Amino acid sequence: MTTVRTPTAARPGAAHRLAALAADALGGPLPVRLRAWDGSETGPAGTPVVVVRSRRALRRLLWRPGELGLAQAYVTGEIDIEGDLGEGLRILWAAVRERGPHAPRPTPADRARAVAEAVRLGAVGPRPAAPASQARLRGGLHSKARDRAAISHHYDLSNDFYRLLLDDTMAYSCGYWTAGDPEPGPVDAQRAKLELICRKLGLTGGGRLLDIGCGWGSLTLHAAERHKAHVTAVTLAAEQAAHVRQQVRERGLEDRVEVRCQDYRDITGGGYDAVSTVEMGEHVGDAGYPAFAASLHRMVRPEGRVLVQQMSRGANAPGGGAFIEAYIAPDMHMRPLGDTVGLLEAAGLEVRSVESMREDYVRTVGAWHRTLEERWDDFVRLVGRETARVWRLYLVGGALAFEERRMGVDQILCVRPAADGTSGLTAAETAGWYRDLVAG
Repeated sequence: MTTVRTPTAARPGAAHRLAALAADALGGPLPVRLRAWDGSETGPAGTPVVVVRSRRALRRLLWRPGELGLAQAYVTGEIDIEGDLGEGLRILWAAVRERGPHAPRPTPADRARAVAEAVRLGAVGPRPAAPASQARLRGGLHSKARDRAAISHHYDLSNDFYRLLLDDTMAYSCGYWTAGDPEPGPVDAQRAKLELICRKLGLTGGGRLLDIGCGWGSLTLHAAERHKAHVTAVTLAAEQAAHVRQQVRERGLEDRVEVRCQDYRDITGGGYDAVSTVEMGEHVGDAGYPAFAASLHRMVRPEGRVLVQQMSRGANAPGGGAFIEAYIAPDMHMRPLGDTVGLLEAAGLEVRSVESMREDYVRTVGAWHRTLEERWDDFVRLVGRETARVWRLYLVGGALAFEERRMGVDQILCVRPAADGTSGLTAAETAGWYRDLVAG
């Protein structure tokens, strides 16, 4: 007797199964193309292609659903994007934003089906170890030891890395593109930002500036050289402190600049004519910000000025996120701009000027990203492929967050009013900052 076998339908490839799982999570079809480790492919043509290179990526997502699991899989190379990474993230974020409020909440039965599908795909197993580039902090949140470790994780990567990434100013913060320069480059934008801060602070020869979170000394050195100010520069990062000290020696500024490697909470004294803190307040934490604002008020003399340049998040949009906090700036906290203004005023400072620089940060981060891609092999040799991929994801995602107004950055100028209420700042001086800056 001859047995006739009836052809069976081909089982769907891994890409189709993964796309179905993603559709369940998103509440709609996956908006990008997907290719899996078995060569199967599905999804709309003409979009960036998400490549899932191994079952291990799916296992990560079972143990770490959401942004952190995806980030871990990307930095290890288990997931990649062919085509424009920024466009891929833009499309995926738009789908999450559009469907988020309407996406169905997974039921226990949905989770069971997802696990069963993962078993069929051979992706179930022990929790994969976190990538080596992920921060590992211990101790109480925003204790001095933990804050030092958090700062070291990011800023002590190596001075050689930041020299390669940044321009000659070594300014690792948002630049300022002036209307008077038709084709400004990143270094021009950074120098304009440094000059604008000095003008807002009203620095003069012999004036005392406290630069909290001085980075690699761009503002400290500019204020001491260009404006003859006496600067106390404070950073928690040992690599940064070493770089600034070297620059101070090479430029002959020992009589004008003192560099301290210490926590801002350990700063003693006061009576400074001006205090600056450029993109450092994000590291203070939510609970600690009132005390931080109070210290700014305490350090500056009556009629002295305080300039805070700080990133913010949108009022109805997340800023930072699991990836940023795990890989870039552990324990950072961003709040809407209005909340920060309220905290500064509650500390006794009078806010006199607020300037948004959000679009400038899109250009600033874009310049850093171009440098990363143009010198990719150099970065990989310096810090390894995994860390280079961390920075690619960070810079592309950061530019997108500023572009879409999920994050912002602002310069907030405050004064400490004198006992009689005078501020020492006039509207005419405010207008002159920009006129003189554009005129050069």
